[in-house]
Amino acid sequence: MQTMPEPVPSDTPGDTQAHKTADMPRRELAVVPKRRLEMQEHVWADKIFRSLMVLCAVALLAIVGLIVAELIKESQLSISKFGFRFLVKQIWDPVNEDVGALPFIYGTVVSAIVALIIAVPLSVGTALFLTELCPQRIRGTLSLLVELLAAIPSVIYGLWGIFVLAPFLRAYVEPFLAKYFGWTGFFSGPKYGYGMLAAGVILAIMVLPLIASRTREVISAVPRVQREAALALGATKWEMLRMAVLRNARPGILGAVILGLGRALGETMAVTMLIGNRAEISRSLFAPGNTLASVIAGEFTEAVGNIYLSSLVEMALVLFVLTLIVNALAGLLVWSITRGMPSRALA
Repeated sequence: MQTMPEPVPSDTPGDTQAHKTADMPRRELAVVPKRRLEMQEHVWADKIFRSLMVLCAVALLAIVGLIVAELIKESQLSISKFGFRFLVKQIWDPVNEDVGALPFIYGTVVSAIVALIIAVPLSVGTALFLTELCPQRIRGTLSLLVELLAAIPSVIYGLWGIFVLAPFLRAYVEPFLAKYFGWTGFFSGPKYGYGMLAAGVILAIMVLPLIASRTREVISAVPRVQREAALALGATKWEMLRMAVLRNARPGILGAVILGLGRALGETMAVTMLIGNRAEISRSLFAPGNTLASVIAGEFTEAVGNIYLSSLVEMALVLFVLTLIVNALAGLLVWSITRGMPSRALA
């Protein structure tokens, strides 16, 4: 029988597609090792990134721990000699090794309270204006100016307080307060321009941008639907802000206030330049005083005895613990409102 010749392969499109289909498994097998290698590289990159982040967090905790350990170590002499009496004693006589921190704790607390009384209404009003009432075209500029106040160095605030604030208080504010509110006992005595009142005012100016910035963030987190619902029910602008905005933002605003309190407690240079630096407890805000931070900055270089130096370090330990607690509480309050906002918005 006559055999038929084998067909010659042709280059038709159908045949080309058949050859491509036949070769595809081999190409996929060649790509698989490359994909596996890329996946392994991604896994190693994630592990390295995670290790670096853990290292940063551990380093931060280690720095805080080292600071606390060093403060405790250097203040052991004062702690062992005075004990708890160091915190409630009013005498400050380091030459005779008879010291107490109560005047400085008193000055720290009073100056911070005066600062908050002045700064909180201004900060909340500023935040409400920037978020609810300010025209859009100038909102960014005003927000930048408010935040710029936080970038000014403390010593510049102190110099401005010496040359501008103290003379203004002595000539206008303190005589007015003594005339109309002197019967309270808080505004009596000589009018120096320097003292607890001046320190509180300068602290209020310094913590105002911090409180205003955090308050603005918290107010912005309040859902828009709550504002619209209050207005739809016939509420005025003020009623809407009071019931729908401020009431929901209250925990966050309180956290911002406590955060500002932490800043006020630890402020040093501006307070040192205006508070008068006298270790005494006086009811009048016109009287000079002292704070934990200012006495450390002013007398640390003059501490010649071991007890003297150890007492100043113990004051630093008290201030560190106090500031740490205040900041932790502020962060917890701010977190409580920002964490709860999505669930309340969905409700």
